[in-house]
Amino acid sequence: QVQVVESGGGLVQAGDSLRLSCEVSGRTNSAYYVGWFRQAPEKERELVAVISREDGSTYYTDSVKGRFTIARDNAKRTVYLQMNSLKPEDTAIYYCATAPKSLRPTLKSLYDHWGQGTRVTVSS
Repeated sequence: QVQVVESGGGLVQAGDSLRLSCEVSGRTNSAYYVGWFRQAPEKERELVAVISREDGSTYYTDSVKGRFTIARDNAKRTVYLQMNSLKPEDTAIYYCATAPKSLRPTLKSLYDHWGQGTRVTVSS
């Protein structure tokens, strides 16, 4: 079993930065990809960024490119999401999740272990 725990959410103003952390523990051999997702009120959960724990390759959704950075620290078993230039539309609950190796790491249904989420609120 894989355990996923997020931290780092909070209330910030537009233009501020925030860093989310995702600690992955347990049987991490199956946690090849780590993805950050977010769900705003009355919206579907969407993929924000993905990183491969093995080679560090990344993917970002268009709305966060140039503002968010996903990174890993394998020694600490932690994946970070650095969020800069935050906008009110970034307000959501952010979830971290893991997925096994696949040819389609952006497929939401691939992710099988989820954290409890951390709330990010960006005020205008």
